[in-house]
Amino acid sequence: MTIGVVLADDQPLIRSGLRVLIADTPDLAVVGEAGTGTEAVRVAGETRPDVVVMDIRMPDMDGIEATRRLTAGAGPPHVLVLTTFDDDEYVYGALRAGASGFLVKDMALDDILTAIRVVAAGDALLAPSVTRRLIADFAGRPAPAPVSPRRQADGITDREREVLTLVGLGRSNGEIAAELYISVATAKAHVARLFTKLDARDRVHLVIIAYELGLVGPRV
Repeated sequence: MTIGVVLADDQPLIRSGLRVLIADTPDLAVVGEAGTGTEAVRVAGETRPDVVVMDIRMPDMDGIEATRRLTAGAGPPHVLVLTTFDDDEYVYGALRAGASGFLVKDMALDDILTAIRVVAAGDALLAPSVTRRLIADFAGRPAPAPVSPRRQADGITDREREVLTLVGLGRSNGEIAAELYISVATAKAHVARLFTKLDARDRVHLVIIAYELGLVGPRV
């Protein structure tokens, strides 16, 4: 099965490089390109891609708003944000808008291809080291207003709360299993139940919920 990709970036050179990279990969295909957020929404609607690789800073409509519009519809594509993480103040907003993860523009080419496949499969691309950087960044900001924390916390067991905290700290399932002295299969089962109970899209969304519930942040 070929994964359809839309490239949304206002720099033609970036799009060209990614297009050439993907052209040499049998399981991926570029089905459209866009230079603005508005174009990204339109092209994605016309081509129905599996993944939109989305820049944050674009003219006309930025990547955050474009992501929000793309993920709001029925059967939306997965959005993988393309950003320069170190100095980009909009990553958290993009994840809140529904992005399933993000790429760094200077990452290895093979990692870019892997990231597209991971997101297309419905998983989130948020490596533990990246998660820790996000949480460290959040710690220096005013805490956001919780989004229905009572509803989100309903039905969560003490063990699931522990697992959610560790997910929020960027722990992998293996690391969660080791810290809680449980099997990896049990850790995965707890994470799966959290997806259902918290109506979370993916692991990125769980990280955000953990932050909004105060489980991770300045005092964690």
